[in-house]
Amino acid sequence: MTGPSSNPHGEHAPRPGVTWQTVIGTTGEHVINDDAPDPRPNRATRRALARRKENR
Repeated sequence: MTGPSSNPHGEHAPRPGVTWQTVIGTTGEHVINDDAPDPRPNRATRRALARRKENR
């Protein structure tokens, strides 16, 4: 049985094709000013609100 080596081992090169490929992209988020008007709700939201008013 051998004990741990006192010599540190250097890093090895990874196998080809295993490294990460960095892609820079957008998350779709946009900066909106605080004084900008609120956007109009989409069609699904408008229909849900209309159904809610009918069921009261």
